[in-house]
Parts: sequence; structure tokens; C-alpha cells
Amino acid sequence: MKILSWNVNGLRAVHKKGVFVSFVREAKPDVLCLQETKAEKGQAVIDLPEYEEYWNSAKKKGYSGTAIFTKKKPISITLDFPAALIKKFKLEGDGYGNPNAEGRVLTLEFPNFFLVNVYTPNAKPDLSRLTLRHKHWDPAFLAYCKELEKEKPVIFCGDLNVAHTEEDLANPKANEGEHGFTKEEREGINNVIEAGFVDTFRHFTPHDKGHYTWWSHWANARDRNIGWRIDYFFLSKSLLPRLKKAFILPEVMGSDHCPVGIELSL
Repeated sequence: MKILSWNVNGLRAVHKKGVFVSFVREAKPDVLCLQETKAEKGQAVIDLPEYEEYWNSAKKKGYSGTAIFTKKKPISITLDFPAALIKKFKLEGDGYGNPNAEGRVLTLEFPNFFLVNVYTPNAKPDLSRLTLRHKHWDPAFLAYCKELEKEKPVIFCGDLNVAHTEEDLANPKANEGEHGFTKEEREGINNVIEAGFVDTFRHFTPHDKGHYTWWSHWANARDRNIGWRIDYFFLSKSLLPRLKKAFILPEVMGSDHCPVGIELSL
């Protein structure tokens, strides 16, 4: 089973470039998780009849949003966090709005696991959303995944908007304390790993530098591979024996992010 994840930074824009359908047909994922769709279902006419589409679009038009295209029909579909978790972690919003209305979490249940597609809020260049993320979002998301794991193993993927270690960005010293590389955001990933979830790419590639999933538009950063690894697949340790491969596809264009993926034997 091949599962891919891609922050498309506007699905309609990627589709208009003629990139999206050709990529899916060539890659042939069983499941494709998308972040930052900036659209609602039906706004882009996508000819992929072998896939069912599930969407969680932001209330604000043209903003954020997640979607999953799947060949395998899920048992259940869940949008966002449960109300009890939102209340427990006081995840009620900030000056930017309510993160629960931004289409950031979409979960499908399959026979062997839950698949959670997530687009984590960006801390913002002035760190004005760091408190929301560090104190509320990250703890709520981890608690949500642990709750699901009580029932069956969990795979979660998406744009987590953080480089975990110095090996996950080209210029760590210059970006120390900047959004995406603060100690608070990195602590969120530490907590995920301490809770028993495995960074699939680092399982196979423990310490190599140069593997990135996002590049700035400035100064030919992508051509020079001056990037950040901020898109991930994590899974429950119980699924490790079934994990066959984890990979990044930097050659796939169309967005400032590239797709990432895993292959499982199920």
C-alpha cells in the first residue's frame, strides 16, 4: 500500500499547471493526502474516477484546508478534533481566527489503521501564533492520535510546519529561533516521538542532511536545495514491521512543497 502526502499550496493552481492529475497517474498512490488545498470539493474538475474524495475545507474561502483521495473506501471519516479535546486544550482560536474552522485535520479509518491528514498552524514570522501552536494545538493533536491508537494503530502525515533537528534544514544556525525552528515547535515533535510514534523517513535515513520538502521562492532556493524538511509521515510502532519504505519526491514540481510518502505491506 502506497500512501502519499503533499502540501499543494492551492490545488486549483497545481491542477491548472497540468501537474496534479499527471503526477497522481504516474505515482499511483492508493491514498493521497493533501494540505493547503485552498478550495472546496468540486471547485477543480479533476479526472481521477478511480479515487474517492474526502474534503475538510476552511470556512474562509481560498484558505488552508485538507483533502484525501483514496482508492480504498474508508470505514469512517472524521473532520477536525472531537469537541471534548477542543475544550480540554482550550483550542478556541486567537487573533487569526479559530483553527478548528480552518480544515486542518481529516481522519479516515481503514481496517488496519487510522490515517490522519494534518496541516499544522504556522507559528508566523513574528511568532504571533506560537502560543496557540505550542500550548494548545500540538498537545491536542498528540492527545487525539493517542486516543485513536487505543482502538487501532495510527498513521499521521502532512505539513507539520517545523524542522525537527538541525539535519532537517539547510541553514540551522541562521534560523535558530525563527518560525519553524523554535525550541517550542521542535519540542512538539520530541513529544510525538516520546509518545511512541516513529518518524518514518528518519527510520530509514537517520542522520543524512540534504533531504528537504519545502523551499523558499527566494534566491533560487530550490535549485540550490536550500530547504527545510517540514512534511512528515509518523506511525505507531506496532506498524513498523509493515513499513517497507519512506521517501521524498523533490523532483515533483507545482508547489513550494514536494510530496512525501511511505509504502506498507498490509
